[in-house]
Amino acid sequence: MSTVEAAPPRGTPVVELTGITKRFPGVVANSDVNLTVRAGEVHAICGENGAGKSTLMKILYGMQQPDEGTIAVNGRTLRLRNPQDAIRAGIGMVHQHFMLADNLTVRENVLLGAEGLHGIGRAAGARIAELAERTGLHVHPDTLMERLGVADRQRVEIVKVLYRGARIVILDEPTAVLVPQEVDALFETVRDMRRHGFTFLFISHKLDEVRAIADRVTVIRRGTTVGTVDPKEVTSRELAEMMVGSELPSPGARESTVTSREVLRVRGLRLVAEGSERAVLDDVTFTVHAGEVLGIAGVEGNGQTELVETIMGMRRATGGTVELVTDGTAHDLTRLGTLARREAGIGYIPEDRTRHGLLLTKPLWTNRILGHQTRPPVARGPLLDLAGARADTRRIVEDYDVRTPGIEVPAAALSGGNQQKLVVGRELAGDPVLLIAAHPTRGVDVGAQALIWERIRRARAEGLAVLLVSADLDELIGLSDTIRVMLRGRLVSEADPATVTPEDLGCAMTGTAPADATEDES
Repeated sequence: MSTVEAAPPRGTPVVELTGITKRFPGVVANSDVNLTVRAGEVHAICGENGAGKSTLMKILYGMQQPDEGTIAVNGRTLRLRNPQDAIRAGIGMVHQHFMLADNLTVRENVLLGAEGLHGIGRAAGARIAELAERTGLHVHPDTLMERLGVADRQRVEIVKVLYRGARIVILDEPTAVLVPQEVDALFETVRDMRRHGFTFLFISHKLDEVRAIADRVTVIRRGTTVGTVDPKEVTSRELAEMMVGSELPSPGARESTVTSREVLRVRGLRLVAEGSERAVLDDVTFTVHAGEVLGIAGVEGNGQTELVETIMGMRRATGGTVELVTDGTAHDLTRLGTLARREAGIGYIPEDRTRHGLLLTKPLWTNRILGHQTRPPVARGPLLDLAGARADTRRIVEDYDVRTPGIEVPAAALSGGNQQKLVVGRELAGDPVLLIAAHPTRGVDVGAQALIWERIRRARAEGLAVLLVSADLDELIGLSDTIRVMLRGRLVSEADPATVTPEDLGCAMTGTAPADATEDES
């Protein structure tokens, strides 16, 4: 028998944030924020990086405490001192970066920390099965998490919060790593759950998706609420203007700047996973020319990360070669370390800036030095030039609109978008001949996205070769001169950005045929 939770009448206010203010040293993250969320709706929260969205959601989830203001849930004013208080109030949060243990099963991940709710036996299994059906998670509960794709992992996260009794679900950038078909499936799940009385707070930078799924949209700019609108009555451009005061940017770069001069040659690259005989990369061959953006499309987990890290020397190739061509001379990088590859002329925007791009506890000028410690303007001969590092950091802060109280603050004090702009500015500062850009605008707002796109376009026009890996298909199509699709560690097809659609790319990435092709074959 299915368990049906009691739901408040549709349209009843279930979350009311009034006058929320949160201050940190040197910055006011939230200033007199007001937000009302109704039962049974999908309420989107939009705003630039650093606008205060994340802080506001952390306050609602009990991870941080407001300095001023009140929180009411289902008509009761509450003090949410920690996430456990929020969970008891019926609030759950699905974080952008999944909090799952790969070496545990689906069942174990769901039960972890919640063993007291339904035990660990038959009742727990029945409840997990019911919630799995509701969210479209069609995998056996004893399946190891490491065997699941991104979309199923996300469903497990949703099952986890529902298992703990959440009726109000915060989704933080839920589509960041999904292909279009997976986004459609997620939205269908959300719509179905909404019909059953669940309420969603949907945090996203993708305005077209916000307009497709949300019942109402609240825009936050510079820490305060600008307004709440009906997405059916506004365009994406109007939402962008509310967020950043400018129209929605386009990554389009149709004018060709591709030359015949080869810069990166990858030949027969092979990588076998450590401790196994499985090839993570298998006979990968391609060339990137000066003035060209070569885009790599693929569902996460199909070898893109390993490809980038092998080219950067963070992994040792099992076979094949990596060559960088400078001044007409080919340099074999296959056995060189990461620093030597950087010194040869490679700039690198990592997919995880907090793990591989920044020292979060160190000041911005120290982060300017990372990976460039042997070259001007941050080095003079064998010695670091600290004055030069500080001066160039100030230049990057100004040129890339990095919003910060100063260059002495730690990188952790910046919003994600401002951290990313600092990384992009640093990597383009050294005049590289090749830029490897892995998800360069993941998790950034439309303003930061527009700036990063423009800087990549500008560098491309000046002859920079770019290897672009991205889960944003519009970004891939808009910025790339050629797109190659990676599936199970191999480059399986090539697409022309001028004619390909996101749906076509999604089919190629998942190894399925387009709907019209299937119909023709039948």
